[in-house]
Amino acid sequence: MASDAVVTGEGVWKVYGAGETEVTALRGINIEIRRGEMAAIMGPSGCGKTTFLNCFSGLDEISRGRVTLEGVDIHQLPDRARSEYRARRSGFVFQSYNLLPILSAVENVEMPLLIGGVKLKEARERSAQMLTDLGLGERLNHRPSELSGGQQQRVSLARALVGRPAIVWADEPTGNLDEEGSKQVTELLRDLNRRYAQTIVVVTHDPDVAEACDRTLKMRDGQFVA
Repeated sequence: MASDAVVTGEGVWKVYGAGETEVTALRGINIEIRRGEMAAIMGPSGCGKTTFLNCFSGLDEISRGRVTLEGVDIHQLPDRARSEYRARRSGFVFQSYNLLPILSAVENVEMPLLIGGVKLKEARERSAQMLTDLGLGERLNHRPSELSGGQQQRVSLARALVGRPAIVWADEPTGNLDEEGSKQVTELLRDLNRRYAQTIVVVTHDPDVAEACDRTLKMRDGQFVA
């Protein structure tokens, strides 16, 4: 693996079902995501974008091939070890914010740290600082229902980043936002990428999001195309 590569894929296939119900979602993907890169994955609905994210992050199994994260072949790890490694080294941002409604912003952000064994005081301090860095220092104790869509997505970003992951996977992070909210989150992703040298892979339909990235990879029928 190249020294500056965070993620590599070698001949990655994903096939669902068998026989007449067989669907091939990924077709021999070869790719390298470099450290500090912000890359966009674009393509029509059903082309395999989300399957790519799920398989390369370790959320889903692959049918054959090899995926490495920081040199670790994640699909050779036992299920529990893969889940623990994913929790430590990957952050996730989704179209739906997936915030727990009964928890405040800072409590939502600190939860993965607590699950990972970080003591409460340190987890609270790190989470509050991350939210402050993202412009939510005055919203630490607000619940999701008291925040706008754009603010909720910022909390989701803070939660993804607070563990200092090797890579952040973002699946349509602006999909539920209006034009202004989408612009703010896109600018924030770019800023976080530059400020922390954070590697980010964004699955998106939005050309403005792709325009903000270092590289855009276009997918069709489970393959990347020129």
